[in-house]
Amino acid sequence: MRIRAAGGADLAPFFAYLEDHLRDNGTGGTPLFQPLPPGQSSLPGGVRLSFIKGLDIAVGQPGWRRLWLALGPTGSIAGHIDLRSRPEMAAAHRAMLGMGVHRLYRRRGLGTRLLATAADWAGRDAGLAWIDLEVLAHNRPAVELYARNGFTTLACIADMLRIDGASYDLSYMTRALR
Repeated sequence: MRIRAAGGADLAPFFAYLEDHLRDNGTGGTPLFQPLPPGQSSLPGGVRLSFIKGLDIAVGQPGWRRLWLALGPTGSIAGHIDLRSRPEMAAAHRAMLGMGVHRLYRRRGLGTRLLATAADWAGRDAGLAWIDLEVLAHNRPAVELYARNGFTTLACIADMLRIDGASYDLSYMTRALR
C-alpha cells in the first residue's frame, strides 16, 4: 500500500471516500468516531471548503491543511490522514490531526503508517513541534492506536458531546515532535 500527499485533483474522490467512511460511524459494532449521529454520511458544511482552501495555504498561515492518502492495490483510497492549523495564531507551532482507515483495511498497521507519515512531515518538513488531536474517549481502538504511537492524553472532558441523546466524553491527546 502506498501513502502519498494529496492535491486538489484528489479531493473529489477523497470526499466520496469520506462519505462512505462516515457510513461506519457508530454502526455495525464500530465505535462512534466522529461527533455525528451514527450512519450520517454527509460531511458537515465547512469541512469540504476547509480542505479545498486549506491545501493552497502556506503552513504557518491561518487555515492551512495538508492531506495524505493511502491507496489500496486497485488505487482506491484505503485511508487518510490530515494535519491542519490550530485556530490560535500563537499556536502556529502545533497542528491538529484527523485520520481514518476504510473498513476493509483496518487492523493491518495502516493507521501506524499514516501517523508516521504525518509526524515525519510535520517535524522535518514543516518545522512543527506538536501534533494535537481530539478523540471520542469510548473509541478504544483509536485511543490505543494514538497511545502506541507516542500520543499522551492531556485531558478527558466528561459529557462533552451529546449525540442522539447519548453522552460522550472527549479526550485531548498530544505528541511532541522534538
